[in-house]
Amino acid sequence: MSTSVLYKSNHFLWLVFKLFIVIACGFFIYDFITNNEKLKFYDFQSILIDFNVFSTKNIGLLLVFSIFNWFLEITKWRILVKKVIPISFFTSAKQSLSSLTFSLITPNRIGEYGAKALCFQKEKRKDILIANLAGNLYQLLVTTLFGIIGSMYLINYFSFSLQHIFLLIIVSISVLLIIIFFLKKFKWFEKIQEAAKQQKSKSVLILSFLRYLVFSHQFYFLIMLFNLDISYWDAMACITSMYLISSFIPILSLFDFVVKGSIAVFIFSFFEINLAIILSITTLMWIYNFAIPAIVGSYFVITFKPVSL
Repeated sequence: MSTSVLYKSNHFLWLVFKLFIVIACGFFIYDFITNNEKLKFYDFQSILIDFNVFSTKNIGLLLVFSIFNWFLEITKWRILVKKVIPISFFTSAKQSLSSLTFSLITPNRIGEYGAKALCFQKEKRKDILIANLAGNLYQLLVTTLFGIIGSMYLINYFSFSLQHIFLLIIVSISVLLIIIFFLKKFKWFEKIQEAAKQQKSKSVLILSFLRYLVFSHQFYFLIMLFNLDISYWDAMACITSMYLISSFIPILSLFDFVVKGSIAVFIFSFFEINLAIILSITTLMWIYNFAIPAIVGSYFVITFKPVSL
């Protein structure tokens, strides 16, 4: 087979693959919104109308939260790859959003690693994978710290027994030990530490912290929008605990709002909150922070061309 024919075949197969990713993501997004067994579309729509969620002001504010959330993520990615190769903000945005679209049909957004790596030369892909892992670990660190604080608050609030506190500590330590074990086993721990030193770790940590504040308060904004009877501190304890638990559950990103919704229902049920509204909030969070960015990213997926091709 000639080089020309092989080249064209590779490009055709790559185009088919990209179209499959975009169509699959579009179908799953539509299917999950319209056929969610836990929250029927009619009920979801009625709740949104009853609380005037479709007003220009509310839609605008929710979009501001989401745009700022992704602005921080895009900026963080640009900083992470700066030592490997400097990229523009627009290039960082294309890589971040297109990799989100790729990752929606993979467990815990694993597809994000491969999609971002394909944007760079082969010799740089290992460093890109490490940079991406380092960025995700920073975000996980922030999520874990806030989640433990929120969980301890809830344990104290409801006067759970010492056994519950002990169990929480054991589970948290076990998870951290498992993560450290696998990092050391694959000899990535030292590389991540080295990468952290080179990649302005304080800036990445601050951006991870700010991003966490943005999407957690977007959740709280929705709680206020639906007039739920819960204080700020109680709500934030529930939100941080929900994100902590869901972070350690291996799921497809397309199922993210289903899992977060189930966890949120369980946690907020202690405060006797309307569970249909909690499911509506987790669905809206998924739409604004995953579905809409993934739809934008689908354009970049179609126009995406791996460096090796």
